[in-house]
This record gives sequence, C-alpha cells and structure tokens, in this order.
Amino acid sequence: MAIVDVRVLVEGASDVEVVSKALQGLALGSEYNITISSIIPTTNVEIAKSAAAGADLLIIATDADRVGRELAERLFNELSQMVGHIERMKLPLGHDLEHVDVELVRKELRNALVRAGLKSLQVLPEYMEVRKQLLDLKGAYDGLEKKYQELEKEYAELRGKYEETRAEYMRLKQENESLQALLEKRSKPVKIEDAWRALFPAEPVPPEGYLAMAVEKLGLRGKIIVGQGYIYSEEEEAVEELLKTVYLGATVARALRTEPESGEAEETIEEPVEEEAPIEEPGKPVET
Repeated sequence: MAIVDVRVLVEGASDVEVVSKALQGLALGSEYNITISSIIPTTNVEIAKSAAAGADLLIIATDADRVGRELAERLFNELSQMVGHIERMKLPLGHDLEHVDVELVRKELRNALVRAGLKSLQVLPEYMEVRKQLLDLKGAYDGLEKKYQELEKEYAELRGKYEETRAEYMRLKQENESLQALLEKRSKPVKIEDAWRALFPAEPVPPEGYLAMAVEKLGLRGKIIVGQGYIYSEEEEAVEELLKTVYLGATVARALRTEPESGEAEETIEEPVEEEAPIEEPGKPVET
C-alpha cells in the first residue's frame, strides 16, 4: 500500500517545535500508514502553495484565536484545489514549549487524522462508483482501440487494393484513349467519289452496286461496308485495294468487249459432226 504523504502548515517556528514534539508519541507509519513529510511555518499564501502542492493530506494547524481562524480559512480556500484533502486543527494558545500541553496537541493531531480518514470513507462509495465507471470506460476504450487497429489494418489493405485498381484503371484509360484516337482516325467513312478520284482522277466513278458486288464476291463482307454513296473500313488500305481491284476488273472487262482490229483473220473452229446411230428394226439384231 502506498504511503500517504501528509504535510502540516503552522504559523511560525515555535509551532514547528510543538508539532514535532507531539509527533514523537504517534506511530503514524504502523497505525495510519502515513508519513509527515514536512512541517511548513508560513503565513504567506504563495509559499504555502509551493510547499503544499501535491500532498495527499494537508493539515492546517493554527492558533485557536481569531487571527488563527482567519489564516486557516484563507489557506483552506487557496489550497483546496492543490492537494488531495485538507484538514484543520487548533493549537493551544501560547508558543512556549514548556507550558504547552503536548499531549493535547498530540490528541488534536490524531483527531485530525481520524477525521480525514472518516471523510475519505464517506466518499468511498462515490469513489468506487467513479472507479467502476472508469473501468467500464477503460474496457470500452480498449475495445475501441482494438476495433480501431482492425479498421486501420483493413484500411491499409483497401488502400493497397485501391492503388492497384487505380493503376489498372489509368492503364486501361490510356489504352482506351489510344484506341479511341485510332478508331476516330480509321472509322470515318469517305465518299466513294472522293476515294475513287484520289486514286484514279481520270476514270469515271463506278456505280455503287459494282463496289457492293465486288465486296460480296471477294468475301469482304464485314470488313468493308458500301452504301449511301460512302465506303467504310477500319483499314484504309483495304478500301484502296478494293478500288484497285474494281478498276482492274473494269479495265479487263473493257478489253474483252473490244472488237478485233481489221486485217486480223478470225479462226474458224470446226465442230465435230456426230454420226447418226442406225435405226433399229423390230425383230432384227443390231450389228455392233
């Protein structure tokens, strides 16, 4: 058990001798588990504050006259917030140690200690209730601290996942922007007339149906779209190849339709004459 720190305030040096003499007959350590750490002779409030600060119990021992009572009252009011408990005791009038009843001072000192103990017991139930509330609060605090640590750990994990997701998002966003730019560059349909004249300025533009038929015949459906006077493909090279193919086909077709020039003899191809099969007569065998 911790030793209770008790300090005594008196009015003057002679009172120190009186209190010290009275303490010689008290077994404070064994009976009360207390120690008188200091006896301070002063009437100055500031000195008293400095000397009494932090004490568990402060005993203000003044004379029983009016001056002593006023000093005790003033010190009590000034020091009550600085120590755990304050108790007052009266010293007999007169400061001559030979004429002071030391036993009476000892009795007053013992009574002051007893009163302080009894007052402590009076507040014990309140103290226990406060202590219970404190323990409950500590338990709640420990639970909240544990929950906080769990949430902090979960937050760190979620933060890591968020950073990973954000990095993946930024990568996909950049990739999407690149694809979008490429798509915008390649996905613009062009007029058939513009595309054709860019390749063959001097040639007439073929009908749209020719181009659609070429797409069908060449198996380019889905890769090249023709319609409403426009042609579209994700690859510009595919459009150029289609137009070149149509141009080549049209050129070959015109060459085939051209008449042979004069002076050239046409070759006559004789078709073989099939022999007539003999007519069978009824009842007569056929010779082979």
